[in-house]
Amino acid sequence: MLLAARYVLPIAAPHIVDGAVLVHGDHIVEIGELEKLKAAHPDEEIRDFGLAVLMPGFVDLHTHLEYSAMRGLVDDLPYSQWKIQLLEKEQYLDDKDWEDAARLGAAEALQSGITTVADITETGASARAAAGSGLRAVAYREVSTMEKREVAGLMARATEDIAEWREYGDPSRLTIGIAPHAAYSCHPEVYRQVAEKAIAEDLPVAMHVAGSKDEYDFVKYGSSRLAVDYRDTFTGVDLGWLPTGVSPVRYIDQWGLFEVPRMLAVHCTQVDDADMEILAEREVAVAYCPRCNAKLGMGVAPLGSFLERGIEVGIGTDSPASNNTLDMFDEMRIGLLIQRALSGYESHLIARQFIKMGTLDAARALGLDNRVGSLEPGKQADIIAVDISHSHQIPTLYPYSTLVHTANQENVVFTMVAGQVLYDSGRWSLLDIDRIQARAEEMRIKLRVV
Repeated sequence: MLLAARYVLPIAAPHIVDGAVLVHGDHIVEIGELEKLKAAHPDEEIRDFGLAVLMPGFVDLHTHLEYSAMRGLVDDLPYSQWKIQLLEKEQYLDDKDWEDAARLGAAEALQSGITTVADITETGASARAAAGSGLRAVAYREVSTMEKREVAGLMARATEDIAEWREYGDPSRLTIGIAPHAAYSCHPEVYRQVAEKAIAEDLPVAMHVAGSKDEYDFVKYGSSRLAVDYRDTFTGVDLGWLPTGVSPVRYIDQWGLFEVPRMLAVHCTQVDDADMEILAEREVAVAYCPRCNAKLGMGVAPLGSFLERGIEVGIGTDSPASNNTLDMFDEMRIGLLIQRALSGYESHLIARQFIKMGTLDAARALGLDNRVGSLEPGKQADIIAVDISHSHQIPTLYPYSTLVHTANQENVVFTMVAGQVLYDSGRWSLLDIDRIQARAEEMRIKLRVV
């Protein structure tokens, strides 16, 4: 099949005007000008999207699909209070709720042009939803305990889950990893055992790192809302915390977690030069989640400094619970504008760079860049079409700017993963959207009455 549009964005090469992508089976065969490809392949079926952009699907470097039921539930609180409210509310969801909440997230991801998600989950619902919807995913089994005596049992259960989750889907699309939650919720022994397991079994690892001032103060000084409210809210949790005198990055680094080959640090808004040198030296990738960080008052990640040091950075949405939508266009736009507002144009951050962070750079952070993240012959056919024909988008002079500054998730009209069309103009091929939306209403009512 030939997929054609006004613009084709390979990402790893300059864009093509009036271009096309030839797809056979699950992979890309050729990319070039439409007329040349038509002449070379006269018998190929053609799908022409007109005034649109064909590009690789987005790689959402950090999210929680199963939190989609929490959309708009806790909208106006700072991070620590938001987190505690969320933990209280989620106790009212049962296993079926988590499953359908994750399916709702998967449906939105596909409609938004996201073809790969890096998802942290304790229940496994996100892994099952990704597999059932056709998404490509790295699903990290979340682990956390502040009690040293609980670590062995925790890791044994995680090991069982990882083995089970691998059976949910095609291993070419579904990768399972492990994720210590955060510095304020894990005993150091968790980090040590996770690092040993990840290195021995080649598991990818993700962790929320230095995401808020409260976390920073808790780790370094032992005093913040996290030190009091978290313990008081959840009976039986005795943090037993002594101030470390160092930043979260330096604290975690002491326990060997950053030695893991495929390590992803999420957020990193509260880091200094020394912290960034550690991340760069250890080759830790960073998930930049600008809307979540801004909405919850977590701070702003020093993106320019990350890039100057050669740290791999991709963009993440962090779930509808924290920013309300899985819209990578909004993430790119707001992320770019925040950086320019703080740094001016000195950092030289441009629209094209943010498109790359939402695709190829994020894929590279996950170790998947040999298969996805760009349109290249031999790579998987993870392709989306974005309609840019609306009145607020024309004339289109530069497709990267048009996407970042004018597009949104509603402009995505086509999403393909491994050559399989999963979303096409309001229709999902593998998801029962009517049933999912009905279940979302049931969960809304359940959560609003508690």
